Amino acid sequence: MLPECKHSVHGEFGFTIMKSPRKTALFALAWTCFLYGPRALAQNPPATPANPPASNAGQTPGGQRRNPTISTTIQIVEVPVTVKDSRGNLVPDLKRDEFRVLQDGVEQQIQRLSTEAMPISMVVLIDNDLRSKDQQQVEPSLVSIVGGMSPNDEAFVCRFDQQFHEGKGFTTDQDKLVVELRRTELASRTSSPPPGDPFGGPTINNAPAPGAPLSTANPSLQAIKGQSDKTLDDAVYDAALLLKDRDSRKRKKIILLISDGQNGAKFNTHKYDEVRQELLRQGIIVYSVATGGTYFNRKFTRLVSYSTDTGGDIFYGAKEDTFSEFYSRITEEARNQYILTYSPRGGDAQVDYHSIEVRVKREGYTVLARQGYYGGTIAPATPK
Repeated sequence: MLPECKHSVHGEFGFTIMKSPRKTALFALAWTCFLYGPRALAQNPPATPANPPASNAGQTPGGQRRNPTISTTIQIVEVPVTVKDSRGNLVPDLKRDEFRVLQDGVEQQIQRLSTEAMPISMVVLIDNDLRSKDQQQVEPSLVSIVGGMSPNDEAFVCRFDQQFHEGKGFTTDQDKLVVELRRTELASRTSSPPPGDPFGGPTINNAPAPGAPLSTANPSLQAIKGQSDKTLDDAVYDAALLLKDRDSRKRKKIILLISDGQNGAKFNTHKYDEVRQELLRQGIIVYSVATGGTYFNRKFTRLVSYSTDTGGDIFYGAKEDTFSEFYSRITEEARNQYILTYSPRGGDAQVDYHSIEVRVKREGYTVLARQGYYGGTIAPATPK
C-alpha cells in the first residue's frame, strides 16, 4: 500500500486535489463521469419500459400529479325559420329573445340568431301530367323563375309523371336557364306500355297476371283504378338525391315543386316517411306551388305535408301572373330566413327523430320551420 501524502495543491479548475494515489484515482473517475456522463446519456438514453407502472400514470417526470385532459363534443342544431305577418309579408326585425324553441316538448336555450344570406341550390320539379288548362297557365310562367334568382344561385330543372325526368344539371348561367325553361313542354309523357299491353306486363284476360308488377308508366291504369299513377313521392326523393352533393354549410337547398298534388301512392317505390327522412337529413326545404285549385282542395294534402314538415311554404295558383309572383316570393323567403342555433338538452338522446316547435312572442305572426330532425343531421361544435 502506498503511503498517503498529507499536503494538497490546487488543480487548474480551482478544486483542491489531495495528493494521495487512492484519492487521486477516485477523483479522476468522478471527474470523468462529470465531464462525459451527460454526453453518454444523450447518445444512449435509458430504455423506457413498454408498460410503465400504473402508479406513475398521470405524473410528470418530477413525480408531480398531472391534471387529466377531458375532451367533449357539443352537438348543435340549426333551424331555419321564416316569420310572416297577417298580410304574408316577411318580418325582418325579430330579436333572439323573441323566439322560443321546443325540442320533444322541452324548451331549449337559443345560443345564436343569425340572418346571413346564402346562395340557393334549387331543383325545379315540374308536374309533367297536368290538366290542359293548368298546363297552359304554368308553362309560360316558368321563365319567371329566373327573375327571383341571384347571380350565385343555381337551378336544376326536372319533370315527373310516372317517371322522373332529369334536366341538364345545375347551372348558375341565367341565360341558359331561361332558354331551358322556355323550351320546357309539359303534358308530354315520354313512356308508355307496349301496344296491346295496357298494364305494361304479363296479362290474363286483359288483367295483370298473378305476381306481375304493375307498370308505373301506364296511363290507362288510372282510368281503370280511378286513381292517379303519378309517382310524386319518388320524384321528390330523386330531386333530394340531386341536392345531396351540394354543401349545406354554404348553400340553402330547396325544391320548388309545381304540381296538382295527384300522387299514386301504390306506384311509388319510396314511401312518404322515407322521403321526408331524406329531406330532413339533408336540410332540404320544399316550397310547393299548387295548380288548379284552392286551399280547401284535399288533393293538395301531399304538397302541404312536404312543405310543412320541411319548413317551407305552399302557394295556390289560379292564373299565370300569380304563378310568376309566387316564384319570386319563394326565393325571397328562402333567402331571408332566421337561423336559430341551440345545443339540445332534455328528452331522450337515444331517439333518432326529434320534434321541433318554434314560437314567437309577438301575436298574429305565422312561423314556418321544419317539424323535426334526425340525429344524423346534428353538427358537432368546436370541441372544448
